[in-house]
Amino acid sequence: MMTQSVDLAIINPTSFFTLSAKTSSSRVRAFSVRCSVPLSSDGGALGLAERPWKTADARLVLEDGSIWRAKSFGAFGTQVGEVVFNTSLTGYQEILTDPSYAGQFVVMTNPHIGNTGINFDDEESNQCFLAGLVIRSLSVSTSNWRCTKTLGDYLAERNIMGIYDVDTRAITRRLRQDGSLIGILSTEKSKTDDELLEMSRSWDIVGVDLISGVSCSTPYEWVDKTNSEWDFNSEGRAGERLHVIAYDFGIKHNILKRLASYGCKITVVPSKWPASEALKMNPDGVLFSNGPGDPSAVPYAVETVKKILGKVPVFGICMGHQLLGQALGGKTFKMKFGHHGGNHPVRDLRNGRVEISSQNHNYAVDPATLPEGVKVTHINLNDGSCAGLAFSALKTMSLQYHPEASPGPHDSDPAFMEFIQMMKQAKQRA
Repeated sequence: MMTQSVDLAIINPTSFFTLSAKTSSSRVRAFSVRCSVPLSSDGGALGLAERPWKTADARLVLEDGSIWRAKSFGAFGTQVGEVVFNTSLTGYQEILTDPSYAGQFVVMTNPHIGNTGINFDDEESNQCFLAGLVIRSLSVSTSNWRCTKTLGDYLAERNIMGIYDVDTRAITRRLRQDGSLIGILSTEKSKTDDELLEMSRSWDIVGVDLISGVSCSTPYEWVDKTNSEWDFNSEGRAGERLHVIAYDFGIKHNILKRLASYGCKITVVPSKWPASEALKMNPDGVLFSNGPGDPSAVPYAVETVKKILGKVPVFGICMGHQLLGQALGGKTFKMKFGHHGGNHPVRDLRNGRVEISSQNHNYAVDPATLPEGVKVTHINLNDGSCAGLAFSALKTMSLQYHPEASPGPHDSDPAFMEFIQMMKQAKQRA
């Protein structure tokens, strides 16, 4: 067995210790100490206990060359994604299961994450789609009566990477200044910083069809009932039941739950479902859902929207709003860092009402490119961007944000009633 020795010699103790004024001895004593540590064949120390705390074992490498060292939780490996920040104070489980985050690392600006654990009632889809989670502080304990497991265990089971003990404020500031950046998250020591940097600079999310990877493969009817404890605005159930076809571009469960609360029968179809087949089902209305990525990367979806416009009432949410904007003749553009959070103020220009909304998108409709007759109904009060459209001639309405989400208040939920009324009026006129 190899050993490593260290010799320590002290020749003049007065250089290490302060002697009292009464000390008059001038004698000097020299002594030495030898410490030996047994080494393994690879040079590592034997018989030493591991540190009782976790050390940095992960890196987030951004395309601008910055390297952020952190501690890992959840899955291990190397993953690429677009880095965005979310300003929500809680709701991390809804964020993890929102298909619109496919291909993205989400930086939570709220520092303390994981304290309520995980429960299956709050999931927005059946799996996690985001590329990774970046947080400041990972809660060491959970406290919630619905909690079934910890956040770390949940991510590990779903093969999702996460890091903590990283300066999320500094990362957020960089994203606000420079815009969304591509990053590489890795726990692999074999990969150098330069290799990870090259990987981040050779990947792009623009122009990539992410919808196909999150949509369902076959049509199905939504039959899950909303728990009465979480239900509200259910007065529509007493009236006529309307049939809504929902195109799944990455649809969230809560959209389906809200439609069900208003008494709708809902058939969910895949993103590439032909418009002719959808119309054969004789729907009272069609909903185009939220979804991830660039709307310009899915021209097939735009064509589907064009073929349905004017046939039945249409409601677009988030990605569906952007697709409607393109189908009506407008253009979309990529925002600097997008809108991601549960606290975005939106004004309804028709009545001046302000809503606190939940938003998650990196693209927006350019209102200057819209044809005559298409009205901008809502604007985001943070930056003035288009947050809603309406074209009464084609029985069309859309919102850039999420009316089904409830970040405290239910400000945006009346949009579903507006869609219901539009379908009822169209049916009476038919």
